[in-house]
Amino acid sequence: MLVLVAPGQGAQTPGFLTPWLELPGAADRIAAWSDAIGLDLVHYGTKADADEIRDTAVAQPLLVAAGLLSASALGDVAPDAVAGHSVGEITAAVFAGVLDDVAALGFVRTRGLAMADAAAITKTGMSALLGGDPEVTVPHLESLGLTPANVNGAGQIVAAGTMEQLAALEADKPEGVRRVVALQVAGAFHTLHMAPAVDRLAEAAKALTVSDPKLPYVSNRDGAVVSSGDEVVERLVGQVANPVRWDRCMETFKERGVTALIEVCPGGTLTGLAKRALPGVQTLALKTPDDLDAARTLVAEHSAA
Repeated sequence: MLVLVAPGQGAQTPGFLTPWLELPGAADRIAAWSDAIGLDLVHYGTKADADEIRDTAVAQPLLVAAGLLSASALGDVAPDAVAGHSVGEITAAVFAGVLDDVAALGFVRTRGLAMADAAAITKTGMSALLGGDPEVTVPHLESLGLTPANVNGAGQIVAAGTMEQLAALEADKPEGVRRVVALQVAGAFHTLHMAPAVDRLAEAAKALTVSDPKLPYVSNRDGAVVSSGDEVVERLVGQVANPVRWDRCMETFKERGVTALIEVCPGGTLTGLAKRALPGVQTLALKTPDDLDAARTLVAEHSAA
């Protein structure tokens, strides 16, 4: 049973798209997407520095474009389930046939701009907690006014809130947490601070042409498999202001009998979590085109289609 997953914001690194543009037709495809959304994806994926691609309005469409490009390079793949972490959910919606690629990139461009604007209202941020028990950590975060914005499984939780709340967390760590590490992100994503972005996304969603998923689509909201295209989009809209429950997505993979997991470019984060939370499952991260042959072998061995 093969799962195809797409990473979220923070997975990008300077120049990561460069080797992918050497594949036949890839540069033309990225150029066409760039024209469609008014953003030079080639520049940001090849020449931009870390600060430029940290910008939410840039990072989000860049990640979706990279995920779609690398997945198409795999060839005709029909995984047994698809999912994405945060913005990666939009990439997964294309995998499932809910949205076409151009519509998805237009939608994520709006998402990135709306979330960047929302982040500018109040100075906020996110911090990763290393160690600790979620049953102890989550109530402690809530007592400080913080949101457990990413509950990623494998002992990983990311807290989000105002800079003052995050400073209080540094001074008063939950029992068992060894370190609190500030993340290089532009705001408190997946919290009430993103509420202004929800209205803009809801308006943009009205213009989308939506189809029901052709593959099982596992949602960040609760790990549920969603069979309605309209519900997928409704969840995509609301998810920007609600926690990512990747732990529940991995529980669903396990319940469905996952045996292999491939993470599209820029892969690494989700395969790392899977190695800890899903022992025995074969994992592969698409980082460069050199990983494609091994990925195709994994597809042939594990996909039921």
